[in-house]
Amino acid sequence: MAHFMDVHRGMQGITAEQLRQAHQADLAIEQEENVHFEKAWADPESGTVYCLSEAPTAEAVQRIHERTGHKADEVHPVPLEV
Repeated sequence: MAHFMDVHRGMQGITAEQLRQAHQADLAIEQEENVHFEKAWADPESGTVYCLSEAPTAEAVQRIHERTGHKADEVHPVPLEV
């Protein structure tokens, strides 16, 4: 499976607890799309949230985010890592 980095914008003021809750919502249903969300980061000031996942496709990642109420603005494949 491939890795993907997705970006959410417009989440100014997000707290650590809100980020944790959103991540937990994704984890609760990720298996339905054969996705695994590995980590999430946020910058409350800019309102940007980043999620790293392993999934069969970018569309699978987006479907999970849509179902949990926080559609990604961008989903990028990460074809190379060290």
